[in-house]
Amino acid sequence: MVVDKQNASHYLWGDNCNSWILADTEGLSVKQESMPSGTKEKLHFHNHAQQFFFILKGTATFYHGEKTEIVNANQGLLIEAKTQHYIANESQEQLDFLVISQPSTNNDRITIE
Repeated sequence: MVVDKQNASHYLWGDNCNSWILADTEGLSVKQESMPSGTKEKLHFHNHAQQFFFILKGTATFYHGEKTEIVNANQGLLIEAKTQHYIANESQEQLDFLVISQPSTNNDRITIE
């Protein structure tokens, strides 16, 4: 089945952020997400899942380990398992991105703050 935002399962997270579940198996999760300007995720980590974030539109600020990195449209960043991290939209425009997790992050998220 072809999947897109129109037919994918959707949920809200954080401060009015959106997530569309494009694929969700035990071994793989693919989500398209959007974050309004001025929003951020909570600091957390995953014991098993590594995650690749690919920015579709806007600019993301990633806080991971001891690093802060700016990731622009058409760029991506890999976050290894066990790495404390969060994504923030510190820009003035909406942020749209894909997050690909392997294996799935279901039951594998430990929130720090």
